[in-house]
Amino acid sequence: MNGEKTANQVKALVRAPDPLTHAAVSEHLGSTRNIEVVTGEHRKAVDVAVVVAERMTVEVFSLLRRIKEASGASMVLIPGEIDRADLFTAVECNVVAVLPRAAATSDRIEKAVMTAASGGGQLPSGMLGELLRQVERVQREVLSPHGLHISGLTPREIDVLRLMAEGLDTAEISTRLCLSERAVKRVIFGVTHRLNLRNRPHAVAYALRAGVI
Repeated sequence: MNGEKTANQVKALVRAPDPLTHAAVSEHLGSTRNIEVVTGEHRKAVDVAVVVAERMTVEVFSLLRRIKEASGASMVLIPGEIDRADLFTAVECNVVAVLPRAAATSDRIEKAVMTAASGGGQLPSGMLGELLRQVERVQREVLSPHGLHISGLTPREIDVLRLMAEGLDTAEISTRLCLSERAVKRVIFGVTHRLNLRNRPHAVAYALRAGVI
């Protein structure tokens, strides 16, 4: 898929366990029209990192964390094998696409890179189901007992933001939730201050993006 490079190329960093795999992945991605393969020296300019691994070892997770800290790039992971605990940790490290190595054709790797660069994600259906189950388990066993939600919002904060999204003012929210107006204002201040949100509309937008209202 050779051709002229575009002005807004996706900058991709490739990491692989052996020189042959690294060269093969880098050569294909570098030959495409929309992707430029960059070296480690330019890591801060990386949009997507492609990490190939035989298995998910401590060293691989250390690499994922270093890339996340250095560039904040979304990552495409191409593992030989991965279990459910490893999957959850990988997502925490900015992995947004997982492509099993046995299924990692050149075209699929390219598609995964472009999907990651556009803000999307890509997981095999079985892995997606497992990830959703893990998220639900964390919510049920870890967050809910402490009055927390995976979005970072408490149930009361979610209730207030939901009513704000419906257009209610402070007095109306206090009446609906049987709270004082001062308590409602404290909830709103707590959300905006803790999550570095600018104002009430920004807080509502955050809750909408988090999918809680």
